[in-house]
Amino acid sequence: QVQLVESGGGLVQPGGSLRLSCAASGFTLEDYAIGWFRQAPGKEREGVSWVTSSGGATYYADSVKGRFTISRENAKNTVYLQMNSLKPEDTAVYYCAAGVTVIFGTHLGYDYWGQGTQVTVSS
Repeated sequence: QVQLVESGGGLVQPGGSLRLSCAASGFTLEDYAIGWFRQAPGKEREGVSWVTSSGGATYYADSVKGRFTISRENAKNTVYLQMNSLKPEDTAVYYCAAGVTVIFGTHLGYDYWGQGTQVTVSS
């Protein structure tokens, strides 16, 4: 069964950190570019960060640049999103997605999507 499963979400205070994981099963993640996206209540889904299949290039939305870091561990078929200095506006459901031919900076070209993990930043 082909699937992506996110984990690591939760409740954290402003300024805190979380590390999200995106684990793939049923396919080899190293063949795919990965994107992290988020959707807050009442808002459209937005792209957060992207990494190429080789891990050689990464991209970030301006809103998270300098605070979030995307990385991949192909041996574990897993991609991570380290989130530091979290703000209340980072509250959202976070999704990972995998695609062979993606358009970085958009949600286009992804073949598989996870079910999402909730991140809540609140005091």
